[in-house]
Amino acid sequence: MHMAFALAALAQAACGVLIAPVDVASAEPSAFGTIGQLEAEGYTVNIDRIGSGPLATCVVTSVRNPQTVTRLIRVDNGGRHGGKHGDGHDFDLVEVIVSRSISVSLDCTR
Repeated sequence: MHMAFALAALAQAACGVLIAPVDVASAEPSAFGTIGQLEAEGYTVNIDRIGSGPLATCVVTSVRNPQTVTRLIRVDNGGRHGGKHGDGHDFDLVEVIVSRSISVSLDCTR
């Protein structure tokens, strides 16, 4: 049951990140705002850019390739319900996010 909640939260988070840049009022989201938002959501942001202008003048051209690495960990359930499958184990396996990364492309030619 815990895994179902974790997977649902993961799916919701991934969709939210992919939609977020579209919701920005400006047609050209600021690089600082987009990168900051993604970092605040726990992503390591990989940046590729064209042009050599300062970051303040860069425009986001795409946000893509979200990657999430997860790991199953054992969580003691105190013997409350005999394990996930009624197999007598006193633990559950819960999926946790180990790392998240995403790529942002910038146009810094202006």
